[in-house]
Amino acid sequence: MEHVVSVEEDKPGGRSQLADAVDALQVHALETAARHPAAHPTHSVQPNDPLTKRRTMVQAPTPQSTAKRWTIEDSEELYRINGWGDPYFSINAAGHVTVSPKGDRGGSLDLFELVNALKQRNLGLPLLIRFSDILEDRIERLNAAFAKAIARYNYEGVYRGVFPVKCNQQRHLIEDLVRFGRPHQFGLEAGSKPELMIALATLDTPGALLICNGYKDSEYIEAAILAKQLGKTVIIVLEQIEEVDLVIEASRKLGISPIVGVRGKLSTRGMGRWGGSAGDRAKFGLTIPEILQTVEKLKAVGMLDCLQLLHYHIGSQISNISVIKDAIREASQIYVELTALGANMRYFDVGGGLGVDYDGSKTNFYASKNYNMQNYANDVIAEIKEACDEREIPVPTIISESGRAIASHQSVLVFDVLGTSDVLTETPEPVTEDDHLLIRNLYDTYNNITADNYQEAYHDATQFKDESVSMFGFGYLSLTERARAERLYWACCAKILAIARQQDYVPDDLEDLEKIMASIYYVNLSVFQSAPDSWAIDQLFPIMPIHRLGEEPTCRATLADLTCDSDGKIDQFIDLRDVKSVLELHSLKRTGGKDSALGHEPYYLGLFLGGAYQEIMGNLHNLFGDTNAVHITLTPKGYQIEHVVKGDTMKEVLGYVQYDAEDLTENIRRQTEQALQERRITLQEAQLLLQTYEHSLSRYTYLAS
Repeated sequence: MEHVVSVEEDKPGGRSQLADAVDALQVHALETAARHPAAHPTHSVQPNDPLTKRRTMVQAPTPQSTAKRWTIEDSEELYRINGWGDPYFSINAAGHVTVSPKGDRGGSLDLFELVNALKQRNLGLPLLIRFSDILEDRIERLNAAFAKAIARYNYEGVYRGVFPVKCNQQRHLIEDLVRFGRPHQFGLEAGSKPELMIALATLDTPGALLICNGYKDSEYIEAAILAKQLGKTVIIVLEQIEEVDLVIEASRKLGISPIVGVRGKLSTRGMGRWGGSAGDRAKFGLTIPEILQTVEKLKAVGMLDCLQLLHYHIGSQISNISVIKDAIREASQIYVELTALGANMRYFDVGGGLGVDYDGSKTNFYASKNYNMQNYANDVIAEIKEACDEREIPVPTIISESGRAIASHQSVLVFDVLGTSDVLTETPEPVTEDDHLLIRNLYDTYNNITADNYQEAYHDATQFKDESVSMFGFGYLSLTERARAERLYWACCAKILAIARQQDYVPDDLEDLEKIMASIYYVNLSVFQSAPDSWAIDQLFPIMPIHRLGEEPTCRATLADLTCDSDGKIDQFIDLRDVKSVLELHSLKRTGGKDSALGHEPYYLGLFLGGAYQEIMGNLHNLFGDTNAVHITLTPKGYQIEHVVKGDTMKEVLGYVQYDAEDLTENIRRQTEQALQERRITLQEAQLLLQTYEHSLSRYTYLAS
């Protein structure tokens, strides 16, 4: 029974509705007290009362704990690190996350010790650590997978991968990609004019491909065509029918024959968040009629031999291998038909989509994938070979634009916990006859919670809590009594949750209790800057402590960032083919005693697999800028710091929004002078304010730890 209290004016000669409502609340309290007789000395309950017989609860004995000692194997299972982290991340005997930048080829680093060493070099958290060896290993693994598939199917063509610059445009990363890709003639893909400028200046590998995608104007196309004279293999992919005329005009103007391709809109659709990037109404690409129109236009001006590539893209993070197979099969038929029409076809670009197993489940869940890199390469090679063999045409050079699968693993974002907000769930103090009936009912509910009635008890406790709010609003409950009611309510919830966690099935109405009871861990980062996809598209990233993994994490928490935005949080975490609303974390170890206000020992969390897209898509919400970043390479003696990229200072981010630091400082100086004249501030205080202000402008935008 639910009681809704409303207030109306007293009616002449009668009771007020307020009084009636309060009486109704009292009646409900008495009814509930009848169900829980143990703690109510103010009333008696008849043993033969049918209501009492039906609802009396018996306190069950507390089962003896059979919990075993927590081990690192338990942490491995809890955080699923052996699934998503293989072969780069694991846990050592000290309970620290380790990084093996070269995969299973040997050598590892203790991430916790590395972070502490970097902090001693005045590199504050949050800190983005890029492991260049992982980047190299990903390129080698992808090329090795295609080499093995080519050998397995006796494929007479070759594989030439390209990295889409849009995934991560950071200079040091792109330069590493070009260097590591040189033995494999690994190229780059540009999706805009600025990215084309990067690719033209950076890619110097003979034979590597430079694929030009995205919207194009005459300047873009002319630059791409002229780059052919530098010995670069540049392929202009036509994605809009208007680009055909631009290419023809630029070729005539420059007297240079370009290599062009067409991006086809396949009927095969992707799945998940990016499934809509394919299909008949996709943003980019040519329909089948438009592809034929392109062929006719090029043929009419004697440039059909320039058409050498077919490209398609069915979306990022394809989790199901069957979708990839369907797309290759459809595109293979388009390729052989273009060859039959007289086009000089030589390249087949299967685009991106090679997924990353973010949750380690190895399933077709959107945060995972049900195939590995070798399965992917095998299907690409087999389908294309079969189509070409049936039509007795030469097989093409195969291109893939795998960005996420190459760049995701190479960076780890490490950040610290600043503090927590916890639900108070201490054991409640006993009630007396003088306590309000509502308080006594809540206390009785708490004492009688068992595994047999915990669901019913939850509803009772919730209703009592709601009634306490109503009664407080009408002045029938004091502030102290309301506070006590709330503490009793949370104590009930904690007891109920402990029981629910032991059950094989949790009722639907208790599913949110875990999240309701979760602590809030305040973390030193901006979600909008460092993990924008977790906010914008609910992308899941593995997040876990990087130390204390030999200890059982007894807290359940969500993460709140530094921004003044209610969306500045992370409350979705990986689980086995599922999403959980809380993350298991350790309680903070207080310094100076349990109740000390001096602070706590450092507690570090890591966000993994975020090396693609996150850095470049971050924004300056609340003016939190780029984080500190370091590039680490493994050496026989440990590691070497290749590059340090300092994060934004306050002066720099203020400059992004058109503030001049000197003008700001001068404004503060004038204000202090005025305050000095009016004797509102001392000279010493004025100097300290100016020094603090100027010093702050040169500091990191994040909090000192």
